[in-house]
Amino acid sequence: MTVDTATLSNAALVIITLLGMYTAAFWLALIFWTYRDHRARSRDSLASLAAALLVAVLFLPGLVIYLLLRPKETLTEAYERSLEEEALLQSIEEKPICPGCSRPTDREWHVCPHCHTTLRKSCVKCGRMLELAWTQCPYCATAQPVAAETASGIAGRYPSASRTPAATPGSYREHAEPSLEFVDTDPYRG
Repeated sequence: MTVDTATLSNAALVIITLLGMYTAAFWLALIFWTYRDHRARSRDSLASLAAALLVAVLFLPGLVIYLLLRPKETLTEAYERSLEEEALLQSIEEKPICPGCSRPTDREWHVCPHCHTTLRKSCVKCGRMLELAWTQCPYCATAQPVAAETASGIAGRYPSASRTPAATPGSYREHAEPSLEFVDTDPYRG
């Protein structure tokens, strides 16, 4: 069986042509990928062109150099990371919110100025602001009375009613249930 040299040279020419086409396509794809990858990682279009030129001129060594020098995260990843950091900072700096209307409040407010929900109470001895559920003042160690007006519901309808519970004998309890009190200061609403 004899192989014709013309057939062998034609087969080698076809193989070399196919390899050349695949190499050129791979080279162009790497240039395009480098440009797009750098655009996703940087807003600098000139640097993206320089990275694509590096791969175009040096081919595989240029790709290795680009992979070593490229920014470590994409712009989307950097944006998501900054959002996560901002959310963490906001949760650290948690601002009090009114349980009645969900608007921001101040830690020193007795009632919400928008919906008139009682937010905190004053200590009967030292006058410092306490959470509604606290049964003892952490500042002066005085036991706090249970709010009798929340049970009756009448005090919340009249503006002259006290917003903080009065100290009456027998009104002290060891554990008070936290409660929300809505105080309406409009005397004309019925």
